[in-house]
Amino acid sequence: MPEFLKKILWATDFSDESQDAFVYAEIFAKTFGAEIVGCHVVPGFSPEHYQSAIVVIEELKKKEEHMKKIAVERFEAFQKTMAVKFKYLIRDGNASKEIIAAAEEEKADLIVIGKKGLSAIERLFIGSVANHVLRHSPVPVLMTKKKPGKPRFKKILVPTDFSDQEEEERDYAWKLAKDFDADITLLHVLELHDYEFAPRVLEEMLDSVLKKMKQRKRREEEDIKVKEEVYRAINAAVGIVDYADTHKSDLIVISTCTQSKLERFFLGSTTEKVISYSHIPVFAIPPVKCQD
Repeated sequence: MPEFLKKILWATDFSDESQDAFVYAEIFAKTFGAEIVGCHVVPGFSPEHYQSAIVVIEELKKKEEHMKKIAVERFEAFQKTMAVKFKYLIRDGNASKEIIAAAEEEKADLIVIGKKGLSAIERLFIGSVANHVLRHSPVPVLMTKKKPGKPRFKKILVPTDFSDQEEEERDYAWKLAKDFDADITLLHVLELHDYEFAPRVLEEMLDSVLKKMKQRKRREEEDIKVKEEVYRAINAAVGIVDYADTHKSDLIVISTCTQSKLERFFLGSTTEKVISYSHIPVFAIPPVKCQD
């Protein structure tokens, strides 16, 4: 596993959710001694669509420059409010692509982005910017949600499916738990779908999975409390979110890794749904990290 968190890219559109995300970025920065880089993307115009109208192009450029000036003012005002100094970038173009490009150019180790409240339909897709960042980010993405109170990270939930790549999740979870002085729960969701099982059969299924979990390599040398749980639910996403809510987890560490040509947690099926419905922050590990 490479060096952990040295630089954090905080993606912001200056909404309440993105400002709340900064609180998480600040906590991670203080805990791991990392630098914060703010990033705001001004929507870019495509001059090629207006080649026959020079006056239109000039007007669009003026509006873009004006938006950049406002962004600078907002960053400066925010720094004064938070009493925190940090570098910031103002880019123009496609928001998700520019956020990823900024993370690559700055050699960021983590992207922190706020998740807005979504309608029932929008929850299926999270939103185009966050969705694209999740799918293409070269580094982990911390998706946060505005909530009252100061964030805390004492109970970390790590969903597991026994795949070869799950060690990457555990590596990140162990490092986070060690520095946050947190406990870890390794969770496997027994997906029952719409089937009904006799109590005896269900008990045997649960016992079998729990036994398999306990047979994995343990990390007893780490002074971290680890609990292994099997939880039954209609599907993995529902089970993960329900367990996190019921047991008051503070952070979910989950990957978007691929296994062969099939997605381990198919974005839109499990990981995206967990992020969409979760009331707590989600630390999502991208496929590139699981293939290193």
